[in-house]
Amino acid sequence: MQKLSLFGYGKTTKAIAKVAGNAIFYDDKCTKPFRDENGFMIKPSSEFNAKYSQVEIPSPGIPPSNPLIVKANNLISEYDYFADSLPLKIWISGTNGKTTTTQMMQHLLEPKGSEAGGNIGTPLAELSQDAKMWILETSSFTIHYTNMAAPNIYVLLPLSPDHLSWHGSMQEYIDAKLKPLSSMQEGEVAIIPDAYKDVETDAHLITYKDESSLAEHFGIDVNKVNFKGAFLADALLAIAVDKILFDKIDYDKINTFVLDPHRQEELRDAKGRLWVNDTKATNIDASIAALKRYKDSYIHLILGGDDKGVDLNELFEYLQNIDVIIYNIGSNKEKLSKLAKEYKVSFELCLNLADAISKIDENLKENEVALLSPAAASLDEFSSYAQRGDEFKEAVRNIS
Repeated sequence: MQKLSLFGYGKTTKAIAKVAGNAIFYDDKCTKPFRDENGFMIKPSSEFNAKYSQVEIPSPGIPPSNPLIVKANNLISEYDYFADSLPLKIWISGTNGKTTTTQMMQHLLEPKGSEAGGNIGTPLAELSQDAKMWILETSSFTIHYTNMAAPNIYVLLPLSPDHLSWHGSMQEYIDAKLKPLSSMQEGEVAIIPDAYKDVETDAHLITYKDESSLAEHFGIDVNKVNFKGAFLADALLAIAVDKILFDKIDYDKINTFVLDPHRQEELRDAKGRLWVNDTKATNIDASIAALKRYKDSYIHLILGGDDKGVDLNELFEYLQNIDVIIYNIGSNKEKLSKLAKEYKVSFELCLNLADAISKIDENLKENEVALLSPAAASLDEFSSYAQRGDEFKEAVRNIS
C-alpha cells in the first residue's frame, strides 16, 4: 500500500483518507501531532518529508507557493486519484454559474443515474463508483493540480478575472481552465466560449458566443425555458449535455428546477417595491450579469466589499451607460467613490449595508429596482456572502 500524504485537514482530504486507509495529514494550522476520531495522524506541515511519501494530494485551495506543494515529489489531485473510476465524467467550470449549471444538470440527469459532486460540496471519494455519471463542479485550483484525469464531457462557462492572486495572472487562470482540453480524446465533447475556439484538443469542440448561439446549435427554444438573465445560460448548458447524451430536450423537467438563494433572488417590500438579493455576485462579471437583467429599469445598486485588488474599470465602463446610482459599502467604498467620480456615475458613500438600505428606502420609486450585487467578497464585514444576503433580506422585510 502506498504511503499517502494529504495536504490540509479538510472535507476533501478527510474523504480520501477513509477510502485510502493509509494516510497522514499535514496541515498548516496543526501545531503538534494528534490522531483524529478515525485514527488518522495529523501533523504540522513542517514535519512533511518527501522521502517518506509516495503520493501527495492537496486540498484544492492550497496555493502552488505553499511549502508543502514546493516540497512534494509525487503530487496528484483528487481527480487524478479517481481517474480510473468507471462513471462517465462531466466537468463543469468557469467563473460564474458553474454551481447552478451543475445543479441543473444533476436535476436533469439524476433519473439517468448521475451523481453530482466536486466543488459543489460532495468529494469524489463519497460518490458512488456504481453511478452512471459523475457531474463535477470543477475549480481552477483542482484543474491546476490535475495531470492524469480528464472529462468525457467538459462544459466551460465564460471567464472573467478571478483568483488572480492564486494563479498569478489572468493568462494563468485561463490556461488552467483550458487545461482539460489537452487531455481529452476523440469522441469526447467540450462546450466552450467562442473566445477559445483555437485551443488544441482531440475532443469534438462546440463553441458558443452567447445564449442565442448556444440555443441555435442544440435546437433549443428559449421561449420554452423559464429562466432568464444569467440563469438562462446555465439552463441551456444543462439541456445541451442532456441532448448530447440522450438526444432529448425536457423543457418541463428543467423548468421545475428551483434556484438556490442569494443569486438574483427577488423580493418585495411592504410598499410593493422590488429588491434583489444577488450577494453571491462576488466579482465583476457576476454583477454585470445582474445589471443586464434589470437594465430596462432605473437601478439602485449596492456595491462593495473586499475586491481583492481587482481592476474595476470594466464594471464602471458598463455602469456609465445605464440608469443607475450606486451605494458604496465595504472596505473598497472609497475606491468605488473615486471611480464613480471619474466615470461620472451617481453614487452615495454609505457607512455600511444597513445605511445603504436606509438611503435606498428613501429614494426608491415604484418602478425602480434595488439591487445588492457587490462585485466583491464579503469577509471584510460579514462571515460569508450568505450572511450579507440574509441581513439584506431581513432589512427589506422590516421596511414599513
